[in-house]
Amino acid sequence: MLEPKRSAPDDEDGEQASLDLLASGKLEIEGRLVDASNATLYCTISPPGGYGGAASPPQGGSGGMGPPRSRGGLGGIVPPGQHCVYKPIAGERPLWDFPMGTLAGREVAAYVVSRAAGWDVVPPTVMRDGPFGPGMCQLWIDHDTDMDLIALSRRTDHAGLRDMAVFDAVVNNADRKIGHLLPVADGHLYGCDHGVCFAEDYKLRTVLWQWRGKTLPRRSLEALRRLNAQLNDGGLEAELSSLLTAGEIAATKIRVETLLKHRVHPYPPADWPAVPWPPV
Repeated sequence: MLEPKRSAPDDEDGEQASLDLLASGKLEIEGRLVDASNATLYCTISPPGGYGGAASPPQGGSGGMGPPRSRGGLGGIVPPGQHCVYKPIAGERPLWDFPMGTLAGREVAAYVVSRAAGWDVVPPTVMRDGPFGPGMCQLWIDHDTDMDLIALSRRTDHAGLRDMAVFDAVVNNADRKIGHLLPVADGHLYGCDHGVCFAEDYKLRTVLWQWRGKTLPRRSLEALRRLNAQLNDGGLEAELSSLLTAGEIAATKIRVETLLKHRVHPYPPADWPAVPWPPV
């Protein structure tokens, strides 16, 4: 299996600096990603009391509707004074199957789980106050626009893509579209738009079904064991408790334990659409 190169060094101080910037930096709204289902704002973020700098939103950017040219994220690591995505809770559209006002918290929880397991498939993301009230804030990724995202989504030899498939099974991602894949030029893969994750009922909808029923690789089992240990030592559960309900956290624990017990990728649900629409 091909091993993608990391887009950023394993630098906890650098990641923490990015999180600190997201949490306390000055947000200046530069534009809106108009294709997004919910209010998704492209911002410049600068250190408190520091510098800013206007920038035009990238052409073709997307909050989940079609393949984006760029999206929020790390991209190895974005320097202070650069860009982020801000999704205010006030801009969330009501959904029949997710409680109103909870999508931002689910996006932050997805980052927390990805970080705990060591997958690093979600860019640094925080909950913070902003110009339109509380919401999630995520660093921006300029993804590799030369990459064929449809071809990428069908690969079976990309370790990072398989990590994402396992991550999606853990967080019960109900909307993994092709356009939510964010490959960067050095080979690392991120994903975005995790607002409809962590439902208690099985709702996995994804374009990454190529490993269904296949034995989980050793790297996935190691990540799941790390995550399981942290979910059971109390610290990670406490961190997630401000973002998810007790029932949603308990269901996440069960999904992790089930994957470790059976050691196979899950199959599509029988009573739920297996692929999001549109798939891109």
